[in-house]
Amino acid sequence: MIVELTAGLILLMIAGALVAIETRNLLSAVVSVGAVGYLLSVAFLFLGAPDIAITQIVVEILCLVILIRATISRDLTSISGDRELIGLLASLALLLVVTVVVILTAAYFPEFGAAVMDRVAGAPSRTYLLDGLEKTGAANSVTAVLLDFRAYDTLGEATVLFCSILGALTVLRRRARKKPEEDA
Repeated sequence: MIVELTAGLILLMIAGALVAIETRNLLSAVVSVGAVGYLLSVAFLFLGAPDIAITQIVVEILCLVILIRATISRDLTSISGDRELIGLLASLALLLVVTVVVILTAAYFPEFGAAVMDRVAGAPSRTYLLDGLEKTGAANSVTAVLLDFRAYDTLGEATVLFCSILGALTVLRRRARKKPEEDA
């Protein structure tokens, strides 16, 4: 059943990407790209990668803030007449589809607090907990996982988060640098 739900998420991501490509309104395109990123993070949850899902959400939120800030000042498109009703109906239909997908997928998430080791026989967490001290020499299991078993992944996630925050701060800063000719 998870395969079907993941396929449904992929179809919704493709639909969101097509909306982002085909729309003439920049803000609608940015919101569609944000929906694609959100659905991608939900797909990562289904695939058993919550750390990547969290990173995706953080990067997606920062990118949306930057893109919306850049888009709001440039987007002068206004919708009038019958297009408002069509847009409202399309939005309500999309909201209904997303709500149904969320309700259906909530039943397939594991019970809160259930260990992955109990559900999946070959889960890496079993290796981390049972053989972590012997293989790494680290008494702290979390440190062993982050710095020994998954060091490159942790470094990549930290780099992505650092670059995203640096980009957001650069775009959202209040005072711009003074130009050399303004000092005189």
